[in-house]
Amino acid sequence: MSHDRRVIVYPTKTGLADAVATDFVDRLNSIITKQGVAHVVLTGGSMGSAVLESVARLGLVGTVAWNAVHFWWGDERWLPTGDPERNETQAKDAFLNGDAVSAATVHPFAASDSGLTLEAAADVYANELKSHSPSGAVLPGFDITFLGVGPDGHVASLFPDKPGILERDKTVISVVNSPKPPAERLSLTRPALNTSQAVWLVLAGTDKASALGLALAGASMSEVPASGIKGREETVFYVDAAASAEVPDNLTTTEVQALTTAEIGAMTSAQVNALTTAEAAAFLRLKPHTLENMRWQGTGPKFRKHGGRIFYHRSDLREWTENSRRQSSSGTKA
Repeated sequence: MSHDRRVIVYPTKTGLADAVATDFVDRLNSIITKQGVAHVVLTGGSMGSAVLESVARLGLVGTVAWNAVHFWWGDERWLPTGDPERNETQAKDAFLNGDAVSAATVHPFAASDSGLTLEAAADVYANELKSHSPSGAVLPGFDITFLGVGPDGHVASLFPDKPGILERDKTVISVVNSPKPPAERLSLTRPALNTSQAVWLVLAGTDKASALGLALAGASMSEVPASGIKGREETVFYVDAAASAEVPDNLTTTEVQALTTAEIGAMTSAQVNALTTAEAAAFLRLKPHTLENMRWQGTGPKFRKHGGRIFYHRSDLREWTENSRRQSSSGTKA
């Protein structure tokens, strides 16, 4: 299991959702080409839905053989079928109810009006997972697991200082007395989540900054459950700028989304020849997040905005570099 973690920062929530959606589709196609089927664990919350909505909005639906993708959930609220607060309902409204996805490959948790008790529903989901697993295994082999992170550091329905995060034997548990309503929930366990080849944690907003910082700093998983989540091959935190405030600089990579054809058509020739943050950072021999931090602090080279994105001009970068060198040689700070 890899213990390497990456943090990729996007300027806005929309840019974050679009980037994750694009990476998701690219990865799915690679997985399906390699092994013929993919197993994905979905998450709830605003960013979980936003990523699925972006798949549709960006016109990516027709690029994937969705009948080869099995959808599972990391957790679910114990609410009636169709309740708008259920993760299943949100995902179906965002994408899964479309014609491209077959109901046969969508595996929701049971609802509170199913006739099952909460404990029985946990057992039913564990058995369904096992029925789609290789011989002798209890899990199907998750390829991508999406997770959100709460302000308290919880993931799925594994909360701080609750027994669920410490469960080691079961794949699915029932949750009672959740500190976040509703009190009753169902959740995959930490060992089950950590069997995923890739774990992608998607979070946005200033209220997530502290939890993210603590998770990356190695806080106890009992206190910050997100710190105990690691994919077998990769663990990536996709975050917006607001959520990255307490992330160490050496862990972050700042990404700037590619322009659409329409946006390029609206740009002047000078703008088209401008550099993205990543390209400008390479030009200056800096890391992208360093240049981004300089922009936020107002100490970096001049930049221009177009379509909500940041661009630098080579001439401005050269001028800024020369000024920095002159100021450094005279003992002043650039």
